[in-house]
Amino acid sequence: MDRPYQDKFRELGLKIAYYRKLRGMTQEQLAEAIGMSSVFISHVEAPAVDRTVSLGTLFAIAEALDVPVYKFFLFDEDI
Repeated sequence: MDRPYQDKFRELGLKIAYYRKLRGMTQEQLAEAIGMSSVFISHVEAPAVDRTVSLGTLFAIAEALDVPVYKFFLFDEDI
């Protein structure tokens, strides 16, 4: 992972977890909805794991969670 953006990727993962839980979805359900593994989702959401997300995957996650993708990038706002 590109170290200068490590904190941003962690915040992104936490936002994904927040919106997933808000929608009442499990990691497995989100993974199935976007065609990825639940291990991938758990790595994206885990603050201690360095995992990046492509824009295509992020758009798919946003669509599956019915969240405008820009909300994942509002790092200065509390969840």
